[in-house]
Amino acid sequence: MEVFWFIIIAIVLVVFFILDGYDFGAGIIHLFFAKKEEDKEVITKSAGLFWDSNEVWLVAAGGLLFMAFPTYYASVFSGFYLPLMIVLWLIVFRAIGLEFRGQFNYQMWTAIWDKSFGVSSLLLALFFGIALGNIVRGVNLGGVENGVSTFEGHYFFLPLWDSSFSPLSEHPGVIDWFTIMIGIISVITLTIHGANWIILKTNSSINNQLKSVIFKLNILLLLLTIASLIAWQIINPNSLNNFIDKPYLIFFPILYFLGLFGLFFIKKLKKEIYGFLLSTLLILGGITSSLASLFPIILPSTNTINESLTIYNTTTSEYGLSVALNWGVIGFILLFVYLIVQKKLLGGKIDKMDYGH
Repeated sequence: MEVFWFIIIAIVLVVFFILDGYDFGAGIIHLFFAKKEEDKEVITKSAGLFWDSNEVWLVAAGGLLFMAFPTYYASVFSGFYLPLMIVLWLIVFRAIGLEFRGQFNYQMWTAIWDKSFGVSSLLLALFFGIALGNIVRGVNLGGVENGVSTFEGHYFFLPLWDSSFSPLSEHPGVIDWFTIMIGIISVITLTIHGANWIILKTNSSINNQLKSVIFKLNILLLLLTIASLIAWQIINPNSLNNFIDKPYLIFFPILYFLGLFGLFFIKKLKKEIYGFLLSTLLILGGITSSLASLFPIILPSTNTINESLTIYNTTTSEYGLSVALNWGVIGFILLFVYLIVQKKLLGGKIDKMDYGH
């Protein structure tokens, strides 16, 4: 049952980053590339019509974590308290930026909420990437100092950064050079995904320009991917062992590189949906590869005193998992019906659809 719920939660998280990821990317494109008012308005629509339903998947992931792996939930939500509060406020400001923009037709008013939408989207993409970097790097579980735990072995607390700014520090912070690298990869990936979404859903005047942006960002993404793999080997020399011991897991990195190399042909793709599917593969392959490399660990310990958190030592009782299965089926049926109905109502180009007026 532990493996089953791990897979379900992984799927929910991947769906969230695919769906809300294009909202983040649209916000970044809006911030840096949308100059004309008509482009700003239509790009806002491309995110605004979908963001609230997309974030349901984040709520679902949190609920499932609390239900299936309560020890992990308690550990992560206390240890990452500071960045989680930052993410919460960024989500709030992104939402009100989208919802408030069209309330009054004044240049200063729209400019304020445009910046709120764009900057919040950029920082959300960065912080979610930093979060992934922390998960694969590991944390000082138990707050070990001089070989002694200062609190229970499954708890930790991280400052935003420490003076060394190194992932190899005894007390690493949330932000170091490695997690920043993963954060930048996240920003680039979601910008590419958002650009593909705008091309797919709008007739924006910058659509052709965005194809060139995607191509250039893809070159940078390839270089950073190689650099991050080298850095990860330095931080954790055993990071690729799972792929050696279980060769079938190589399927997930293949998905990532299929998306990455496919996007180099973005200017030649005949159908707009193909670019979006390729950037979807990027997100799917990147997240699943990270999880597969750690499995069954879900939060590594950077010390030798306290063991890493796994799906087995953080799970709830067998009875709790079985009861959750019954309610989970009902919940997922409702979730998928909601998703299907919304996507059907908002199918095709959204340029002429009303939002924010």
